[in-house]
Amino acid sequence: MQADAPEVISAPQRGRRTGRTTCGSRPSTGPSLLAPGAAHDPYRFYRVLREEYPLSYDVPLGAWLVSRYADVTTALTDPRFAGLPHDTAPRDGPAPLGLCHGSPLCAPRRPHAAAAGSVPRHMPDPGPVPRHMAARIERTAYVLARRIARRQQADLVEEFCRWLPVGATPGASPRPHRLPGSGTGTATTPCTRHTGLRERALASFLANVLDAPDLLAALRIEPALADRAWTESLRRDPPVQVVLRRTLTEVALSGGTLPAGADVACLMGSAGRDPERFAAPDVFDPFRRDQGRSLTGPASCPAVLLGRLEARQGLFALLEAMPRLRWADGFRPAGSGLLTRGPRALLVRPG
Repeated sequence: MQADAPEVISAPQRGRRTGRTTCGSRPSTGPSLLAPGAAHDPYRFYRVLREEYPLSYDVPLGAWLVSRYADVTTALTDPRFAGLPHDTAPRDGPAPLGLCHGSPLCAPRRPHAAAAGSVPRHMPDPGPVPRHMAARIERTAYVLARRIARRQQADLVEEFCRWLPVGATPGASPRPHRLPGSGTGTATTPCTRHTGLRERALASFLANVLDAPDLLAALRIEPALADRAWTESLRRDPPVQVVLRRTLTEVALSGGTLPAGADVACLMGSAGRDPERFAAPDVFDPFRRDQGRSLTGPASCPAVLLGRLEARQGLFALLEAMPRLRWADGFRPAGSGLLTRGPRALLVRPG
């Protein structure tokens, strides 16, 4: 998926770097996450923050911005940080991360080993995804793909990414329409009922894969690559760009010191593209040796597991129904959004 145009955000004034922030000093300020243009090209904005303002106080937002991978992972895992209330997340409990919507049931309490092997499409995902739900994901993906295959041109966001999570999870997101034949039922956790994040993640995943013809060819030979491509897409283009935390005590980070009781905006999109952690971070490369899943959400979260299975089954359904699937003439995908992000359209030619 192509990068957004970088010229919208003006360069910040130098000389006010928050790397000099110390305990007791007044908050140093840098460019604001709410500034015009930040939503259009957040990745250039993040680069400016990592290099010039690794820890800065965003006055319009009313929170500290943390942009480096090491600092973001500290804020997400260190017990000196707590979550902020957000939708179904309890006060001082888990906050949304990756595809997880913040249910207390999703807090990691036991280790979970994610499988990464070739899985036949008729088999359920190796993990705590109910068999009937895995079968529903497969069935929904192939019904949608066959419908799209009859078209001269289609929008995968509107006609596939939006409906696969809804059809695969009965009783899910409160959308005005339901996929015919999707049935009724109750989702496993609050995370699975919020399908918007999985929709955006699936759209970014398909955009990245369709932009890599060699990868598409390799996937037909080695389906297990779909899991690596999914993990890589979540790193490069995460659906959740910002996660909020609050410090319980003073915390020293690489860019300075956070005071106690501070609201902190962890910039997930910035952490995933930190060159100190990932080689060539702007490049979509499922074969990279430095892959990691620390930013994708709790491994045991049902929404995380469902998202991975939806991506795998969805991609295979599309490729089976449309072997010549490609971009519509002149179309290039681009992400949009500030707190959550993904392409709004994926125009393709099925045949």
